[in-house]
Amino acid sequence: MEKHILATIDPITLSTVWHAFQSLCREMRNMVARTAQSYLIATLKDLSVGVWLADGSTVAVPEGLAGQFLGTHLAIESIKEKFKNDLHPGDVILTNDPYHGGHTNHLPDWGFIRPIFYKGELLFFTLVRGHQMDTGGSFPGGYFANGYDIIAEGLCIQPLKVINRGVEDANLWALIFNNVRWPVETRIDCNSMIATSKFAENRIVNLLDRYGKDTVLGAIHQMMDRTEKAVRAEIAAMPDGIYNGEASTDDDGTILDEPVTVRLDATVKGDEITLDFSRSDAQRPGFVNCIYAATYARAVASTIIFMDPALANFHNQGSLRPIKVIAPLGTVTNARYPATVGASPVNMGGQVMEAVIEALSKARPDRAIACWNKHRGDYTFAVDPRNGERYVRTTFDYDGSAGAVWGHDGMTGPTQLNTLGSVHRGSMEEAEIRFPWRMLKLEAQADFNGAGRWRGGGGVDWRAVNEGSDGRMATGSSDGDVTQGKGAQGGQPVPCCRTIILRGTEKIRVKPHRMAEIKKGDIVVKLSSGGAGVGDPWERPIENVILDVVREMVSLEAARLIYGVVLDSVTLRLDEAATRKLRSSPPAQRYEAVINEESLDIELKPVEGRTGVAS
Repeated sequence: MEKHILATIDPITLSTVWHAFQSLCREMRNMVARTAQSYLIATLKDLSVGVWLADGSTVAVPEGLAGQFLGTHLAIESIKEKFKNDLHPGDVILTNDPYHGGHTNHLPDWGFIRPIFYKGELLFFTLVRGHQMDTGGSFPGGYFANGYDIIAEGLCIQPLKVINRGVEDANLWALIFNNVRWPVETRIDCNSMIATSKFAENRIVNLLDRYGKDTVLGAIHQMMDRTEKAVRAEIAAMPDGIYNGEASTDDDGTILDEPVTVRLDATVKGDEITLDFSRSDAQRPGFVNCIYAATYARAVASTIIFMDPALANFHNQGSLRPIKVIAPLGTVTNARYPATVGASPVNMGGQVMEAVIEALSKARPDRAIACWNKHRGDYTFAVDPRNGERYVRTTFDYDGSAGAVWGHDGMTGPTQLNTLGSVHRGSMEEAEIRFPWRMLKLEAQADFNGAGRWRGGGGVDWRAVNEGSDGRMATGSSDGDVTQGKGAQGGQPVPCCRTIILRGTEKIRVKPHRMAEIKKGDIVVKLSSGGAGVGDPWERPIENVILDVVREMVSLEAARLIYGVVLDSVTLRLDEAATRKLRSSPPAQRYEAVINEESLDIELKPVEGRTGVAS
């Protein structure tokens, strides 16, 4: 960028221009949610938007899923290389291919990228990306665990112009919609995203008309430099050193019951940080692999959440400059084509984030973060007898909750770490209208989280009965039957989860990454743990434990065994003498929550091999 446009911008103009881009992105996200039709996009908001400069520098990404947009500069580089001088006003480029120019999570995430011109000059790109309800492939929804290669997972759309100088390519659209299971619904969602990208173009052009190109670009570059300075100061506050973290998923869906692990060495040196995933497992035959852009995006996002929250509305290319991500080709953090990647967002992608927060919680114990719940998603495919039509149900509604952070309990409600709270839970009433499943239970479960001085958010007990046809349920990117997200600074880990089908007197356990038969009348039970804890549970303030018991987030038994607080079983009044005696020394035995697979209740069991203060 020419130096002469980088003149100092007055504070009012600078703030106005900068926040215009921030508010634009939020309006774009809301516009898609209002006009799309799928449960995933319209209700759960599994979508992301953003604005980039013509050179790919990140301008505005205030809200969304990191894996859907933080690697977009790589996609823009590929688009510019492919189309060279053949980009024009009115073009819209569609891509979902993780390997060939799309640089996204997995195939269901369709991204519409629009180049934005001003007076004939390419100045910006804007992205609208949403998780489609189907993208072809072997099984509806894109989460088939045993695909031979990525071609089995669905349509792989390298960057292609679906609109060329304002004119739709009808033949290309026909090809695309002939290869998805719900063409009408998918077309509605695509139109929503394309229209939103046009709205963004109009807003940006109006901003340029009002302030002029030099002022707008000067403000952007000034904000990038300011943000870089602030981020470097945050990194410099971490002691120099190498900090390690690792996390595992239960298996890869093809080789079963063999955990797959991400390993991180985070090196802090001065005001820069390098996140090196070289020691991670080799790429797998199953569908948990990440491509580099997905690993990069989550590693950067997980680093940023350790910084001052006051920076949340200002992250841009300046935030990215001091952070380097290394992920060697051929590992689960940078798989070679044509490895399957369907489950990568919440399997290896989630483990990337867990590894980073473990490592940086050691670097900044005063900002320690515990892991969130493990995802319990599935794709259920059957027929709705109310209209005779096929449906696929995909949702985050049955996920657990957030992990604690130093100084605060984890929130009950956010779905999983990969979303950082940007994906919403749906309304149970809407779910019953959309899908032939009657909801029996959705409630927070006492004790079903990681305990700590600050405890994780509550676990979730979700149950529903299938009132539709027989069908199939792919447990997709579910996780956490075996592997546990870690607590921090002595906090307890995320408890293990379970998915159970109740069929008459049978209890059928369904592990992650499997395909299960669903029968009419089956009750599906998903016991999804809450987040992990931060700090020693024995140090939790007594008044907080009492409040947890009153709110039925902690049982009387857990108050005594896990937190060292003794309450009267009837009045819930504190027994001060018994509590003082109990807390006078470290506990002889630690306890944690486990699921009784017969009763499906939560019980407290001794932690094997661990006594005294949790490590």
